Amino acid sequence: MTPPPPPAPGTLALQGVRIVEMGQLIAGPFAAKTLGDFGADVVKIEPPEGGDPLRRWRLLQDGTSVWWQVQSRNKRSVAVDLRSPEGQDIARRLIAEADVLIENFRPGTLEGWGLGYDDLSALNPGLVMLRISGYGQTGPYRDLPGFGVVGEAMGGLRHLTGEPGRVPVRCGVSIGDTLAALHGVIGVMMALYHRQAHGGRGQVVDVALHEAVFNVMESLLPEYSAFGAVREAAGSALPGIAPSNAYRCRDGYVLVAGNGDSIFKRLMAVIGRPDLGSAPDLCDNTGRVARVAEIDAAIEAWTLERTVDEVLRPLAEARVPAGKVYTAKDIAEDPHYRARNMILRQTTRDGHELDVPGIVPRLTGTPGGIRSAAPRLGEDTDAVLAGMGLGPAQIAELRSKGIVA
Repeated sequence: MTPPPPPAPGTLALQGVRIVEMGQLIAGPFAAKTLGDFGADVVKIEPPEGGDPLRRWRLLQDGTSVWWQVQSRNKRSVAVDLRSPEGQDIARRLIAEADVLIENFRPGTLEGWGLGYDDLSALNPGLVMLRISGYGQTGPYRDLPGFGVVGEAMGGLRHLTGEPGRVPVRCGVSIGDTLAALHGVIGVMMALYHRQAHGGRGQVVDVALHEAVFNVMESLLPEYSAFGAVREAAGSALPGIAPSNAYRCRDGYVLVAGNGDSIFKRLMAVIGRPDLGSAPDLCDNTGRVARVAEIDAAIEAWTLERTVDEVLRPLAEARVPAGKVYTAKDIAEDPHYRARNMILRQTTRDGHELDVPGIVPRLTGTPGGIRSAAPRLGEDTDAVLAGMGLGPAQIAELRSKGIVA
């Protein structure tokens, strides 16, 4: 088979893919952001009054969230009232020309607006529709409201986060939403490939928040099925694998993963405990798990007397996997992040310079990039509507009625 020609210089992997995003906050918009980073043309539809609530979440700069600057880069903003028939018609016309529609409303919302998949696919048979919701488009919980935090709980993750016997804790970020978004991106790419390679029609990609979390829960269910074992919270340790834990130092914490058989021997040599390294019952993971408390105590007795740097240096020389528990400051100052372009400098529409996360994953032939900063609310309304064939007078009339902004 003759290999395809290399991409032209500057070509983006998803160049030419047209996406309409009707989501808000995290899951749907994160999926669209990921696709936009690789060249997809993303038109984000927002309500004229206030727009996406994420614009005002967490820390604001000149009234706009800096989170928004990450989540909505490489997008165009069209402010349309989807509750009005005229607004629904605008959305319908945009979607008729799109490859992908992304939405994360409660199931049934789009159907109530005449924008369900059956109606839209009649206009656009090739349409791929990503639907992210709390519990999916079917099932007895379909109509219940669901956020990422609930998905984390129902998916089994929250039960495992925290210290044994204490209240389950949040992992620190909206991991349920993000996992759903990434599963949605995978589904979109598979559906687009099927449409192109096999001549198939478009289809619905149905992602439930709790199912996305459940999908990464490793052996949680098989262990219960086979043994009746319910995995419990274990703090910073890795249950059933030893040693792998967080250990206190004089000025912070380090994670040490010494659970490989040969790695364990090298780790014990570094901390001055060759007796443990050569103990016959500790030569494999099963024996080490049985004595994990003793091993953890020996490692922390060594780390407590040293700074993080004094711990990491000899462990690196001995080829023992270990790392500092990073803060945002550590990330911003780390040369490895900079060397791999995982921290990019972005200028916002208001002229501020801002460090933002780089593009993941890294593609060698068609790498992604930041082509445009996050838009102001409705900044692209006129241009997009004009591209649909609406004249200035028609746009002005829609604006006077509050249908667009």
